[in-house]
Amino acid sequence: MRVLVVAVSARMLAELAVADGYTVTTLDRFGDVDLRAIAPGATAENNDALAALASGVDADAVAYGGGFENRPDLVRALADGRELLGTAPERLAAVRDPWAVSAAARAAGARFPETRASVPSDRGGWLRKPRLGGGGRGVRAWRGGSLRPTEVLQLRIDGLPCSALAIGDGRHAALLGVTEQLVRPRGFQWMGNLTPPRLPTGETDELTGRLRAVCAEVAARFGVSGAFGVDAVWDGREVWVLEVNPRPPASLELFGPGCFEAHVHGVRGLGLPRADGRAPAGVKLVLFADRTVSAPDPDWWPEGLVRDVPHAGEVIRRGAPVCTLISAGATVAELTELGARLLNALPDAVPAGV
Repeated sequence: MRVLVVAVSARMLAELAVADGYTVTTLDRFGDVDLRAIAPGATAENNDALAALASGVDADAVAYGGGFENRPDLVRALADGRELLGTAPERLAAVRDPWAVSAAARAAGARFPETRASVPSDRGGWLRKPRLGGGGRGVRAWRGGSLRPTEVLQLRIDGLPCSALAIGDGRHAALLGVTEQLVRPRGFQWMGNLTPPRLPTGETDELTGRLRAVCAEVAARFGVSGAFGVDAVWDGREVWVLEVNPRPPASLELFGPGCFEAHVHGVRGLGLPRADGRAPAGVKLVLFADRTVSAPDPDWWPEGLVRDVPHAGEVIRRGAPVCTLISAGATVAELTELGARLLNALPDAVPAGV
């Protein structure tokens, strides 16, 4: 079957789909070297432009990834004339609504941080965040002032950031596993995942059981189908749900081949995978540029470790993702140290016109 994969970054989903025997075309914002090695496609600067490009692609089905869960209109356009391999557009608004997710969390025995659309009288402990965000981008401490219509305030919860990965069929869900989320220093932006989480065995089991119940409630209440994620914080006693990502989350590739096929089966209602909630050990770490750099030749990167490889000479601005490191054997500290060495070795980009 010919599948069109559309996402801000399509490499992960494309790689998993190809591994499971699908013929893939991709549309994303990067067109990385390793993506082009396995699938043809095109790039565009924003999601609206990607959706416009999709109208000219001949494919039997379409799967969408990160960046499209907040745009039901674009998902509807992508699915025009194709089988949609993902949660239906008419179900996205509810599952992305923080108050609807709060009700689902409580029904599953979990908790949800107090969330407000108006300014409270006290200033302590609140985070300012986009109502429809993703990956922790735009989240920061609130120090007073008015909110934009697109923002909310949410009480900060201290604990271990984590994420559940599940496959839904619109009624039920199978939990594939739980990962620890890695966030950038001095901020809230996502930068990777670790399996298993760095917790005592008893706490990991408790966390897994609690998130299994949340995923089941999410699938039943919102009709989520295919791979989806639930972001949360574990404070040692309680699970605090933060949001639901009703599309394949970034941790999916840590679970190996067969994940895209499980995603398709879930969407089609052909059965959920048998899973015990225990993920294989692995680390996924995104490297962000600490300055504006120029990408080296693709062969420069350590073999077998690097994904999302940029093209030679590509200018990567400070704060933008450079590449992704994935390892089944390294610790987070070891991978972080290696990443720092790689970033330090990159040449600075020459300013235009010099």
